Amino acid sequence: MLTHRPSRSARRLVVAGVSVAALALTLTACSSGSGSTSAKTQDPNEKITLTIATFNNFGYTQDLLDEYTKSHPNVTVKQEIAATSDDAKKNFTTKLAAGGAGLADVQAADVDWMPTVLQYADKFTDLSDPALKDRWLDWKTKQATTSDGKLLGYGTDIGPEAICYRQDLFKKYGLPSSPDEVAKLLGGKDATWDKYFQVGEDFVKKSGGKVAWYDSPDGTYQAMVGQIANPYENSDGTPKDLATNTDIKALFEKVATESKDKGLSAHHQEWTDDWSKSFQNDGFATMACPPWMTSNIKDNSGGVTGWNIANVFPGGGGNWGGSFLVVPASGKHTAAAKEFAAWLTAPEQQESAYKNANNYPSQIEAEKSDTVANSVNKFFNNAPVGKINADRAAAVTVTPFKGPNYFTINKAVTDALVAYDVQGKGSVESNWNAAVDAYKALGLG
Repeated sequence: MLTHRPSRSARRLVVAGVSVAALALTLTACSSGSGSTSAKTQDPNEKITLTIATFNNFGYTQDLLDEYTKSHPNVTVKQEIAATSDDAKKNFTTKLAAGGAGLADVQAADVDWMPTVLQYADKFTDLSDPALKDRWLDWKTKQATTSDGKLLGYGTDIGPEAICYRQDLFKKYGLPSSPDEVAKLLGGKDATWDKYFQVGEDFVKKSGGKVAWYDSPDGTYQAMVGQIANPYENSDGTPKDLATNTDIKALFEKVATESKDKGLSAHHQEWTDDWSKSFQNDGFATMACPPWMTSNIKDNSGGVTGWNIANVFPGGGGNWGGSFLVVPASGKHTAAAKEFAAWLTAPEQQESAYKNANNYPSQIEAEKSDTVANSVNKFFNNAPVGKINADRAAAVTVTPFKGPNYFTINKAVTDALVAYDVQGKGSVESNWNAAVDAYKALGLG
């Protein structure tokens, strides 16, 4: 879902304009209860306009939306598209903090916003529908389900990760270069991060240090932390003390060391202008790559045509990104909005969205359709992305718990990584200590 995606899931971790603490206080003050709200019914023949707020590129073209009006002549659909997910999140959280006034009838919500949605379930409509029970992958549905079983979001896409790589640079510097060969080189089904970094050291050496192995420290860390079930919080939402969080400290030290000390990173922070420019000057050879990232790569690469995709991922499987459609309880037409959201996330419509924007569907039936399963990406040298995405989705066994403090803690860690690798500040140890200090400043206990 993107044209420029600086935060569809790692992607900026700060709620612009509204702090998490301020949002929590405001919503607590105006909260009417802990449960979600049932959809409000209305005259089915009433002429209404439904608004849907999305960001970047969800693949919802006007032609697609007009199809709904053809079958529901009393409903006009108006789409509001934010340029970036940062802009969309600011709008979403600001209006949610004000009680929901001004929110669209249907809101697109990044998976990383769902902890807020679940925390304030009474501000959203319960979308549960027995007829749709088996529409989505189980782990996708779980991300939008409250502890008491209410479904607050209909899944749109997911982000199963593979490795995108510069086939031409692999060939130039003497590494196996076909997708099958690269998958085998990285370990195949037994691929590990240690092996990925080991191959990277060999590549950088063979290139004479001219080309980095991967794009950014924060992007690589994002891929790795996404394979930990409870990275920063326990399953009850209580934060883990960062100073004694051995899993995260080990990840931080590994990425910091490989990125800067061993020179595997291109030393750019993801989503910055320098990062975008590095796609055109042979800045790096590989990157963690969910389906939506392929659009970014194509857009940033200019005339570079050497990209391909290996059906492999270190550590097994990983999911980065994906979104939902939610229905704010503050809307005037919640029943109609629920019906529209159900239609838009049906397999047929998500197949269309996939064709329009490379957003890999979370609907089981859509994934098995010819449109999706047999699809190829011409820019990536006709990579069979339908099969690759399906295989990578099947490999996902862990979806990290993201509670109310996930983003602020994650930002403390990634800021320290960027300070060390990109900005050249301090040592691994001093930057880890800086992350711990930033965590303590959050006052989480």
